[in-house]
Amino acid sequence: MQLKRLAADVVIIGAGVVGTGIARELARYDLRVVLVEKRADVAFGTTKANTALVHAGYDAEPGTWKARLNVRGNALYPKVCGELGVSYRNTGSLVVALSEEQAAHLHGLKERGEANGVPGLEVIPRERVLAIEPGVNADVVAALWAPTGGITSPWELAIAYAENAVANGVELLLSSPVIGIHMRGGCVVSVRCPGVVIDTRFVVNAAGIWADDIERMVGRDDFEITPRRGEYYLFDKRVGHLVSRPLFPVPSQSTKGIVVAPTVDGNLIAGPNALLVGDKGDLATTAAGLAEVIEGARRLVPGLPVRESITNFAGLRAVAVPAGDFVIGLSPGVPNFVNAAGIQSPGLTAAPAIAEAVRDILADAGLELVEKPDFNPVRERPMRFSELGRDEQSALIEGNPLWGHIICRCETVTEAEIVEALHRPVPCTTLDGVKFRTRAGAGRCQGGFCGPRVVDIIHRELGIDPEQVTKKGGRSYILSGPSKDPIQRQATCCCSAETGGADEHKIEMRECEEVGGHAHGRV
Repeated sequence: MQLKRLAADVVIIGAGVVGTGIARELARYDLRVVLVEKRADVAFGTTKANTALVHAGYDAEPGTWKARLNVRGNALYPKVCGELGVSYRNTGSLVVALSEEQAAHLHGLKERGEANGVPGLEVIPRERVLAIEPGVNADVVAALWAPTGGITSPWELAIAYAENAVANGVELLLSSPVIGIHMRGGCVVSVRCPGVVIDTRFVVNAAGIWADDIERMVGRDDFEITPRRGEYYLFDKRVGHLVSRPLFPVPSQSTKGIVVAPTVDGNLIAGPNALLVGDKGDLATTAAGLAEVIEGARRLVPGLPVRESITNFAGLRAVAVPAGDFVIGLSPGVPNFVNAAGIQSPGLTAAPAIAEAVRDILADAGLELVEKPDFNPVRERPMRFSELGRDEQSALIEGNPLWGHIICRCETVTEAEIVEALHRPVPCTTLDGVKFRTRAGAGRCQGGFCGPRVVDIIHRELGIDPEQVTKKGGRSYILSGPSKDPIQRQATCCCSAETGGADEHKIEMRECEEVGGHAHGRV
């Protein structure tokens, strides 16, 4: 097979929230930037599985990358999310002390935060804590109030970063793992992915838990990534009101502890625990781990009902050994290879500031930065039917009937939203990709009803055979083969005329009495 050859000023490896943020920052300048990602979509690694918090920055050791970039990133969030149409709420946060001994630690956290430049920190008494968070443990003694803390949507931010970068000229290559890096004279000269070689002047290593593997490709072994697995509970929106802001326990040396927090979409999240694992693919949830999470969460919010959990999941944090801190800077002895590695908590918060730091490192290394006069920092937020008033909804339906066809009932996601998501600047071909862009499948039933309809729409809009549609790329196929004769299926499904998708989808259908007699697919 003949290799495609591209030329770039900068190749960025990894399209999580850090890599996409760097790509968007470099898109401001007259540069050829190529962003490569091994998975089928952006945000499919650590970015999709974390607590979604915008940390205030009181707990990091002063003078570290974590401390500096957390506080700077936090300050950038309102502007960045405003420009990109990303969900963000400045809720403030509380570190909850349940004993006098724990309360004594709050003053140390406050002093550390002030040394880091965190504004507005205050140790508040029990009465005030209960006034602003009535659901918190009645044994609370005091709490550290951090008014700059908040919540966001990590995958929404990464997708928005990527879309804005692509709109401003960045080339994105998905399903493109790096399989080789060619060196000459101690410098990187090209990056190879399956079917393509990218000649480049600089490389940025933002490969998450695989960042050490990428650095070894340039002959360096300066750090090792040890994945730290964290497990979570996600709760139904019916209990989203139990807390109004992130609640932290008093942290330990290794972890911020089990957090209970609202999400920007109205759910409640609890987690994570922290377990070092050797396998970079280990995303297992365990009975012991989930028991640890719920026990820790109930110490903060005793009334947390497990029966309202809608899913469990796990994510991996990229712990850099021996550094412990973020690993940001030129790799020793390789003057055009920049690491943005070891990005664990507070990496999501720090992401906008990491982008600035990497930009400056590249400039100091000789990359000329000439601003584009036509750079557009704005990415319009996709329309969400559920956020609109009745009159607005009616107007949309009148213009396009697909706005009136609800595909995901749990989250009130329409067919028009899914179609729009499939045709945006960053390719979306998977069920998880649709979920992260529209929330179809993110509700209480976790895609049990809407999943097959989304497969239909992907097939119709993108021409992908239903049996080739995946949940998250790779071999995560949804369908294994036909279960009914296509003609029989078409006769069964009264939705087929609306979507044009009932011809050869090979999905078993069942009647759903909750949806007005419509037949909805079930794998």
